[in-house]
Amino acid sequence: MRRAHLWIFLGLVILAVFAQVGYAQTPVPTPSDDEVNRIAKQLYCPVCENVPLDVCPTQACNEWRELIRQKLIEGLTEEQIKEYFVLHYGDRVLAEPPRRGLNWVVYILPVVVFLIAVIVTVRVLRSMRKPVSASIVSSSSAEIDEEELKRIEEALKQERE
Repeated sequence: MRRAHLWIFLGLVILAVFAQVGYAQTPVPTPSDDEVNRIAKQLYCPVCENVPLDVCPTQACNEWRELIRQKLIEGLTEEQIKEYFVLHYGDRVLAEPPRRGLNWVVYILPVVVFLIAVIVTVRVLRSMRKPVSASIVSSSSAEIDEEELKRIEEALKQERE
């Protein structure tokens, strides 16, 4: 019986040693500042106006960059981290607004304005190149001018007399 207890004890010791090895985790590499800043560049500081998170000097932004680092360590992707910030602070933290709703105006309006400007410029340049043709002046307007001239001359003659 003692031998059985010894074998059980020895088995438990071996099991405990292998269990420790089995539970040991490989160390998770901490994300570099470049990796954190790559995501932080795509986010704006919710406190400061129009300041990207990667260059904002406030303590809050330092904490948010550390939060990004922590989320990367936890295994979240870039999109999941951006979704986390949008969930907590709204769409205004995104450097690039999402393409939905009225935000489409931001993407479409510059293209439309550019096309209108090109069309107007082309039309103005074409109108400047065309010479004024003689056919525009009609013969009837020339005759009217001659008739008026004759009347004026007759009126002047009558005044002289």
